[in-house]
Amino acid sequence: MSEPFDLIVIGGGVNGASVARDAAGRGGERGAKVLLLEARDLASGTSSASTKLVHGGLRYLEHYEFALVREALGEREVLWSIAPHIIRPMRFVLPVAPGGTGHRRPRWLLRAGLFLYDHIAGPSALPGARSVDLARHPAGRPLRKGLRHGFEYSDGWVDDARLVVLDARDAAMRGARVLTRTPVTAARREGGLWRVETPAGTFAGRALVNAAGPGADAVAGLLGEHVPYGIRRVRGSHIVTRRLFAHPFAYLFQLPDKRICFAIPYEDDFTLIGTTDRDHDGSLVEVHAAEDEIDYLCRAASSYFAQAVSRADVVHHFAGVRALVDDGSGRPEEATRGYRLPLSEAEAGAPVLHIYGGKITSCRALAEEVVDLLAERLPALAGPRWTAREALPGGDFPRGAQARLIGVLPEEYPFLSERDATRIGRAYGLDAALWLGEARGWSDLGRHFGAGLSEAEAEWLRREEWARTAEDVLWRRTKLGLHMSEAEQSTFREWMGG
Repeated sequence: MSEPFDLIVIGGGVNGASVARDAAGRGGERGAKVLLLEARDLASGTSSASTKLVHGGLRYLEHYEFALVREALGEREVLWSIAPHIIRPMRFVLPVAPGGTGHRRPRWLLRAGLFLYDHIAGPSALPGARSVDLARHPAGRPLRKGLRHGFEYSDGWVDDARLVVLDARDAAMRGARVLTRTPVTAARREGGLWRVETPAGTFAGRALVNAAGPGADAVAGLLGEHVPYGIRRVRGSHIVTRRLFAHPFAYLFQLPDKRICFAIPYEDDFTLIGTTDRDHDGSLVEVHAAEDEIDYLCRAASSYFAQAVSRADVVHHFAGVRALVDDGSGRPEEATRGYRLPLSEAEAGAPVLHIYGGKITSCRALAEEVVDLLAERLPALAGPRWTAREALPGGDFPRGAQARLIGVLPEEYPFLSERDATRIGRAYGLDAALWLGEARGWSDLGRHFGAGLSEAEAEWLRREEWARTAEDVLWRRTKLGLHMSEAEQSTFREWMGG
């Protein structure tokens, strides 16, 4: 067996990939030796099925989770600075429902909450909240009559699956080994090390991180570990409709059951609506939105938009299972979005740290804390914190310069339409040139599969980003499945071999 890894991370979602990235950059000149194991594809679970936001969580304020909101708002700024290609600011409009009592928060409470949201984490590069007259505001036009008052505030949009893939790429560029479709079948402590068995062979590691998300309980059981927390699996479902409005603002709607719902511009031609909160006790591999959840989201949108949203308007839907800490909350939406990081006792032998809970916005800070905790036991992981300063692949440019980058692409590659340049710039940033190369026309990029997907791009995703199937490309590393016909998808599936 080869030299043991300093750290083996089980789980290739946003937390696991972030931990692998952080750990791979520690350890001084030698660098820590890191292995990331993912049973399926990177971001194949919850991390590609989110509402696509980096945000503090405005509604968490009413549950008094001030520390969580403060950390998340600070991380929103950090993630935007290190990944300005896949993260961008977005303005949200929160209509004030008439009456403002009972299940809907009154206007004064919303104003106070937004003031706190703007200031709890200190100065921000994003504009603050303000009152708006929906009769005059562009976002008011698609709404029902009678909605006159509202607020506008800032948060961030993120391509969730690409955040995971770029974390993994950065880890690999710093020496980590990344193995997808490599489930852990057994693991045990032996001779001061962990021996981890997989279909690709047995690997030795000085420490383990259980970053299996909603499967963390199962991995803990596989390791024979007792964890003082449980995972509460809460399903969040989303629907995608044809574009319901033409302006760039997103919406946050208050609903009669005290929940909230987002309606967000999505992939140019669509609107993303979500999410639900429902306890999930089914498969973690095949997770789908239930029909009554789809109906619920249609009703939620219809209660605000002048034009009703029906099941016939839904062109796509998806669901993910959030791995929340089981804190005994009654309603799923009231369960904490915070996280716990239980670490095995020193006398147990080779350490294992379990990640329970967390959210996309806190992934970098969570990973930093994980590596700090393990570094107290493993000198190979010691070293200064660094991930807040170093850009993710393709993102080494000022965070306000995304529009300029997108504008430059058609200058360098005149065959790209504005739509193509926007998609490519937002997905790859400066790394777009690595696969566009010296192309002077689409023919230089090989076969064209539709919706702007070329053979050169698909080969890059297969070679550099661990894509193995059409699903990996069309629904995670890109969202081009939304734009391609069934025939185009079938042709691409044949080319990918699955």
